[in-house]
Amino acid sequence: MLRALALVLLAAAPALGGGVLDVVTTSTDLKALVEAVGGERVRVESLAPALHEPHAVEVKPGQLARLKSAALLVRIGLDHEPWLARVRAIVNDPRFAPGGASDLDVSRGIELLQAETPRVKSEAGAHVHGFGNPHYWLDPANARPMTQTILDGLAGHAPDAREAFARNRARFLEGLDASIARWTDAMAPHHGARVVVFHDSWPYFARRFGLVIVATVEPVPGVPPSPASLAALSASMKEAGVRILIVEPSASRSIADRVAAPAGARVVTLVASVGGAPEARDYPQLFEANVRRLAEALAGAR
Repeated sequence: MLRALALVLLAAAPALGGGVLDVVTTSTDLKALVEAVGGERVRVESLAPALHEPHAVEVKPGQLARLKSAALLVRIGLDHEPWLARVRAIVNDPRFAPGGASDLDVSRGIELLQAETPRVKSEAGAHVHGFGNPHYWLDPANARPMTQTILDGLAGHAPDAREAFARNRARFLEGLDASIARWTDAMAPHHGARVVVFHDSWPYFARRFGLVIVATVEPVPGVPPSPASLAALSASMKEAGVRILIVEPSASRSIADRVAAPAGARVVTLVASVGGAPEARDYPQLFEANVRRLAEALAGAR
């Protein structure tokens, strides 16, 4: 298998072709943002699909070849991509090593949440965020520092296009800012609403739109909660009048129902990445879909 991968990588083409930058990202959200800034000067592929198990991605040989020939690797950073270490080892290109010439960590410049409490991986290997919550792209306002980092990274490889990248970014942010104002208005009647989440993906989204996350079904990602903890959570939700449980498409619906039903709560599925639902076609549409789904659920749960 490794021999086959090596042959594929050796066949990879140079990073540039016809003035177009080949860029590889670690998420569909970053792909969408790179495309928004880069426009016609970029060709982008995401290593991770829109829907996958949190923090677990199986990268295909063709994607490894694409990375080898790329001008830039754009990643979420922090400890969100533990699978990326194996990819780097196979590709074996110092450009993509952390801090390398073609490594772009978009978490730079982000005001991180949950960064005040040191956390590590357990001995069993369960993934726990150790440097702050990495789901920062789920606050649409964070697109401003994210796209600035992307602009600088792209311009480092195509300095002649910096002004074009800046114009693309300004146009994108102008539309996004108008949408954020509209989404905020849509969520205003539900400000302060208390919710339970299945996975700890939503603190940035909750802060932006005035929600209060009171509990997490899966406190340790990838480790199923015990029946006793589920029963206790249901009882607490019922007593506190929490009527919304937020899940992602990858979450266990049977576990979610076991928590929500006894509490009389609604389960609402929000999408954590671009392309995770047909209507979440790009970065603004991701929030359009999630705000609509959540506002409807909150209105119906009163």
